[in-house]
Parts: sequence; C-alpha cells; structure tokens
Amino acid sequence: MVKKAASKTTKKPTAKKGLDTDRFGPSTIRDEVVLEVKNLQTNFTTKWGTVKACDGISYSVKRGETLGIVGESGSGKSVTALSIMRLIQSPPGEIAGGEVILNGRDILQISESQMTSVRGGEISMILQDPMQALNPVFDINDQVGEAIGIHQKVRGKTRWEKVVDALRKVRIPAAETRAKDYPHQLSGGMRQRVVGAIGISSNPDVIIADEPTTSLDVTIQAAYLRLLKQIQSETGAAIIFITHDFGIVAKMCDRVAVMYAGRIVEMADVREIFNNPLHEYTKALIGSVPKLEEKTGRLPQIDGQPPLLYDLPQGDSFAPRSPLKYDEKDALIRPELIEAKPNHFVQLSRCSVKDFDKYKDKVSYG
Repeated sequence: MVKKAASKTTKKPTAKKGLDTDRFGPSTIRDEVVLEVKNLQTNFTTKWGTVKACDGISYSVKRGETLGIVGESGSGKSVTALSIMRLIQSPPGEIAGGEVILNGRDILQISESQMTSVRGGEISMILQDPMQALNPVFDINDQVGEAIGIHQKVRGKTRWEKVVDALRKVRIPAAETRAKDYPHQLSGGMRQRVVGAIGISSNPDVIIADEPTTSLDVTIQAAYLRLLKQIQSETGAAIIFITHDFGIVAKMCDRVAVMYAGRIVEMADVREIFNNPLHEYTKALIGSVPKLEEKTGRLPQIDGQPPLLYDLPQGDSFAPRSPLKYDEKDALIRPELIEAKPNHFVQLSRCSVKDFDKYKDKVSYG
C-alpha cells in the first residue's frame, strides 16, 4: 500500500546539498516521492491495428528532482505525459492499465471533476505547441487568469495582478500590455512563454515540460531554464523535462530516462548515463551530439527507422537497428528492465547490451 504523502504545510523535507556546477543552481532533490508511475499503458485504436504508444512505463520523481525524458520522435514521450495528465482523447486513445500515484493517490481512479482541480493545481503541463495550447479567441489575460482563478480562487484586480506577475516571471516585456493581446499578436517565442506562465501560475507539485524551449532563441532559452530551476528551488516542484537536446539534459536534469518504441530502455543518474551508457540506443543518441572540444568528421547515425508501433517486433524492438551481433532467437525475447548497477536500469538483451553476460544473472532470460 502506498502511504499518503504529507501535505506541504506539515512536512518540509530538507533538500540535499549539492554543488552549483552549471550555474543553474545547486541540487534541490528531497526525499519525498511526489509522483510514481507504475506500468502505465496507453493504446490507440487505428485502422492498421492497436498502437501501443506507452507500453509499461514505470518511474518515480522526488520533490525537487528533475527527470529528463529523451528519445526519437514517436517514442512515446509526449503520450506518456498526456496520459499522466489524463488528456488522452478517447476514442481513439485509451489508458489501458497502470497507476499514476500523485501525492499518495492514484489519479487515474478519480473522477473527471476531481481531476480538474488536480490538473493545473497539483500537476501542470507546458505543452510543446503553443498555437494548439492557446485559444485564438481569448486574450492572454483570460487564458492565464483562468488557471489562477480556478486554483487560487481570486477575481478582479487581484487576478489581474497575478496574471501580470506570471507574465513577468517568464520574462515577457510590457506584461500589462501583452496581457490584453491575443495569441496571434505575439511572436512564437512569446506564445511559448505564455504557455509556461499558465503552467507555473499556481505553483504545482509537478511540472511536465514538453520541449518548452523549442520556439525560444538561445538567450531566452537559458533565462527560461533558469526560471524553471528557480521555481523548483522555491517551491520544491518536481519537473519532468521532455527534450531532444542533450545539452539541456546535462544542465537541467538529475536523472534521465531514455525511451524507444513506447518503452524505457535505460534510466540512470545524468552523469552515469553520459559516462557509462549500457544500451546501444543510448550510446548512439549520445554519440550523435557534436562535441565542441573535439574535431569530428561525420557524426555516427543509427541505421534504419524506429518500428511502427502498430506492428512491433515480437521481442526486442531495437534488434533490427542494433550494431551488435546476435542470434535470431535472442531477438524474439522481450527484454526486461533490470537494475544492472545501483540506480542504473537497462532493458537487458543480447541484441542491445554489449555487456549482457556481465548482468545476465540479474534476470531470467531465454
């Protein structure tokens, strides 16, 4: 049985000490687990068959921790986030199984009216595409103010002041004027920051950031990331950061989960992932990032394409693209996610882990 987490007013865990090595602030991780995802499964019914977009995802995030989610487009990163938020459109989508434990309760089992108070108040999401997230017929004040009004129970002048303050926090100039504008009157970068303002306006316990810096230039991007870390330091919020940028992962994240074909193939501390990756897919992703301190020629690439999620291979989904030599019967075995080293998990398979024999005693295989 999962113990109910103590409320923020009665329990204030002390953050672990950490060095500010990247100017994004010291470690803010606390011991309390605020979100736990267990065997989450999300399917989509299509004319081609059932798409297993999220196939047994499990992880936990502590208060004040940042978990990075990386992987190619189509690997299931955003679907996992939308499933946690219960924003999967049905039909064709369906959360087929699993649990999402937020502050001690399974939010997949509560009513939609209860979820309305949870969504935005306890957990919020900064969406990747601001044009889809923002309503073109309402001004910015209405859209940022809606979340503030619902969760903070304020109206009138007080709500207006909180809207302007939220816009200032995300570095929008002339916030009072911009609050009266409509989305089409803002640049792409400003729209992205407005979506961020909505996400952080009610100080949620968990912030899911789905590639929030895609539309931002480099200068604003750095300021935006520091803002998220500042909010995390002040409120103890846990952050799930979805991105393709390993530079951001190195600066922002405490742990990293690598996704492929709807499953987590490797998960570990950010330094461990960079220094000692075990899965061949993780190695390929890291190897595809150019290094400024080294003169490199053509960057390595991963042969082939990700599998179609409605027609996945029977066993190891990565086997057709793996550079390792393996027996065909090994490719037919579905790999398990095992703890190869302390707090370092990998989907163990002869097809995708070079040091398979070193860890094979940790799992029943074949």
